[in-house]
Amino acid sequence: MKKFVIKTTLLFCFILFANYNAIAQLSPPPPPGQHGSSGNQTTGGDAPVGTGIGILLALGAAYGGKKVYNAFRNKQALEE
Repeated sequence: MKKFVIKTTLLFCFILFANYNAIAQLSPPPPPGQHGSSGNQTTGGDAPVGTGIGILLALGAAYGGKKVYNAFRNKQALEE
Protein backbone atom coordinates (compact mmCIF):
# COMPACT_ATOMS: atom_id res chain seq x y z
CA MET A 1 0.00 0.00 0.00
CA LYS A 2 2.89 2.35 0.79
CA LYS A 3 4.39 1.83 -2.69
CA PHE A 4 1.01 2.62 -4.27
CA VAL A 5 0.73 5.90 -2.36
CA ILE A 6 4.27 6.91 -3.28
CA LYS A 7 3.77 6.07 -6.97
CA THR A 8 0.44 7.91 -7.06
CA THR A 9 1.95 10.98 -5.40
CA LEU A 10 4.89 11.02 -7.80
CA LEU A 11 2.59 10.62 -10.78
CA PHE A 12 0.37 13.45 -9.55
CA CYS A 13 3.39 15.74 -9.07
CA PHE A 14 4.74 14.85 -12.50
CA ILE A 15 1.42 15.61 -14.19
CA LEU A 16 1.03 18.83 -12.22
CA PHE A 17 4.49 20.15 -13.14
CA ALA A 18 4.33 18.89 -16.72
CA ASN A 19 1.16 20.91 -17.30
CA TYR A 20 2.54 23.97 -15.51
CA ASN A 21 4.41 25.08 -18.65
CA ALA A 22 1.27 24.73 -20.75
CA ILE A 23 -0.62 27.03 -18.39
CA ALA A 24 2.18 29.61 -18.44
CA GLN A 25 2.07 30.18 -22.20
CA LEU A 26 1.63 33.75 -23.37
CA SER A 27 -1.37 34.75 -25.45
CA PRO A 28 -0.68 35.34 -29.14
CA PRO A 29 -0.01 38.89 -30.33
CA PRO A 30 -2.88 40.85 -31.89
CA PRO A 31 -3.25 40.66 -35.68
CA PRO A 32 -1.78 43.44 -37.84
CA GLY A 33 -3.82 46.54 -38.54
CA GLN A 34 -4.92 45.62 -42.08
CA HIS A 35 -5.97 42.09 -41.16
CA GLY A 36 -9.60 41.40 -41.96
CA SER A 37 -10.38 44.83 -43.46
CA SER A 38 -10.93 43.41 -46.97
CA GLY A 39 -10.58 39.70 -46.30
CA ASN A 40 -7.60 37.91 -44.91
CA GLN A 41 -4.27 39.27 -46.07
CA THR A 42 -1.56 36.87 -47.19
CA THR A 43 1.77 36.73 -45.42
CA GLY A 44 3.73 37.07 -48.63
CA GLY A 45 4.96 33.55 -49.25
CA ASP A 46 4.35 29.88 -48.85
CA ALA A 47 6.54 27.21 -47.35
CA PRO A 48 8.39 25.02 -49.90
CA VAL A 49 6.69 21.72 -49.05
CA GLY A 50 7.93 19.86 -52.14
CA THR A 51 11.60 20.04 -51.16
CA GLY A 52 10.98 18.65 -47.68
CA ILE A 53 8.91 15.78 -49.00
CA GLY A 54 11.65 14.88 -51.49
CA ILE A 55 14.27 14.83 -48.74
CA LEU A 56 12.07 12.65 -46.52
CA LEU A 57 11.42 10.22 -49.39
CA ALA A 58 15.14 9.97 -50.17
CA LEU A 59 16.03 9.35 -46.52
CA GLY A 60 13.27 6.74 -46.23
CA ALA A 61 14.50 4.94 -49.35
CA ALA A 62 18.08 4.95 -48.04
CA TYR A 63 16.96 3.58 -44.67
CA GLY A 64 14.84 0.87 -46.33
CA GLY A 65 17.73 -0.07 -48.62
CA LYS A 66 20.06 -0.43 -45.64
CA LYS A 67 17.54 -2.65 -43.83
CA VAL A 68 17.17 -4.88 -46.93
CA TYR A 69 20.95 -5.05 -47.38
CA ASN A 70 21.49 -6.02 -43.72
CA ALA A 71 18.76 -8.68 -43.91
CA PHE A 72 20.24 -10.14 -47.10
CA ARG A 73 23.75 -10.14 -45.59
CA ASN A 74 22.53 -11.83 -42.39
CA LYS A 75 20.65 -14.45 -44.42
CA GLN A 76 23.82 -15.28 -46.37
CA ALA A 77 25.87 -15.52 -43.17
CA LEU A 78 23.35 -17.97 -41.67
CA GLU A 79 23.41 -20.19 -44.77
CA GLU A 80 27.20 -20.60 -44.69
